[in-house]
Amino acid sequence: MGLTAMQLPGLVIAAPSSNSGKTVITLGLLRALANRGVAVSAAKTGPDYIDPAFQAAACRQSCINLDPWAMSPDQMTILARRQAEDKSVLLCEGVMGLFDGAADGAGSTADLAALMNWPVVLVIDVKGQSMSAAAVIAGFASFRKDVKIAAVILNRVGSDRHRAMVETACAQHLPDIPVIGAVRRSNVLSLPERHLGLVQAGEHDALDGFLDQAAAIISDDVDLDRLIGLVHGGHNSAPLNDTVYATTSIPPLGRHIAVARDRAFAFAYPHVLEDWRRQGAVVSFFSPLADETPDDQADAVYLPGGYPELHGATLAGASKFKASLMGLAGRNIPIYGECGGYMVLGKALIDGNGDRYDMLGLLPLVTSFADRRLHLGYRALSLTDATPFGPAGTVLRGHEFHYASIVSATGVSLGSMVSATGEKHGPAGLIDGSVFGSFFHMICC
Repeated sequence: MGLTAMQLPGLVIAAPSSNSGKTVITLGLLRALANRGVAVSAAKTGPDYIDPAFQAAACRQSCINLDPWAMSPDQMTILARRQAEDKSVLLCEGVMGLFDGAADGAGSTADLAALMNWPVVLVIDVKGQSMSAAAVIAGFASFRKDVKIAAVILNRVGSDRHRAMVETACAQHLPDIPVIGAVRRSNVLSLPERHLGLVQAGEHDALDGFLDQAAAIISDDVDLDRLIGLVHGGHNSAPLNDTVYATTSIPPLGRHIAVARDRAFAFAYPHVLEDWRRQGAVVSFFSPLADETPDDQADAVYLPGGYPELHGATLAGASKFKASLMGLAGRNIPIYGECGGYMVLGKALIDGNGDRYDMLGLLPLVTSFADRRLHLGYRALSLTDATPFGPAGTVLRGHEFHYASIVSATGVSLGSMVSATGEKHGPAGLIDGSVFGSFFHMICC
């Protein structure tokens, strides 16, 4: 029996800012609850494509993105409903600070919590604070009346005395917001990072052990029963029909879509692939790093983003993969590359050391990491030509997040991009026959 919109048992884990420790605490909570036999599933606010892989590993379930800027309220509600099916709790990690979103503030974790009517557990880094921590919590609790701070988890607590000082201040000034946990400073609760954020979950050979260690610490330092007691059904709109959702789903690239998936191509949104399946497409996977080729039955190929710059030599030497895609392009099979996949469609990729590697050569593009420049933010991409995703003029909503620079790009642009605040970013991407791509990560129409 499906859930109605009245029965979404959600809880948001948020923080005053990035680097407060909410990601690792969320991972520990997910694994601790799963180890206790709680039927828990995971979600991530915003466009992040790295954290969800860790969350999926932590709770041994899939993890979805819920993006208040790119997605409509109906789309988020239906995605959350599917994710919460037969679960006791849907634990959703926030992004950045609770009230941070696009440049104009839209699309924040607070927006999602308010929309879904989910309580917020605020993770606050109390290193170097005592009474001031209560003041920070009080400010966040009163900032928006439609967002409820239901409880607090203190992080990076230095000692029992430190914990007592902060808890006393909170009890005195915030009696209605309980402190349900105090996590000690620990070198165990850290994960390695690289230029796009955390190193990918698939690259951690000891990830399962780390998650169990984190769960053990969280189980000792957080009152899990009180955490579960905060959960209640959110979103008080009428039940929704999936036909509403279809209006924001990205059309399938083909009837059988071969998706590159390995350490160089790991950034495909699960909801996009699932949407394609629900629209009748077959989705299969292959590894360019293993020199695999798309399924013989595939009539479309999707190269998602990832870290191709770390595997330049391997990709340059993947002769079967390269010959296969060149043959498919010659037959006018749609081939779409997104961010890292877009770079691989180009003539060459220059890595951070300045070494140049020949790529597929299907688009007149050369990219480089030798001169790194951050490109980050929500984007709307308006197609200048017809693609399987829609006719010319179709607008896709998503984001851009990369450090690559373009050395050369000629030919027809895929579209024009604007930022979340309407700032024009000009032509974006390239299209040549059935081959197209850009640095844009699509989320929905």
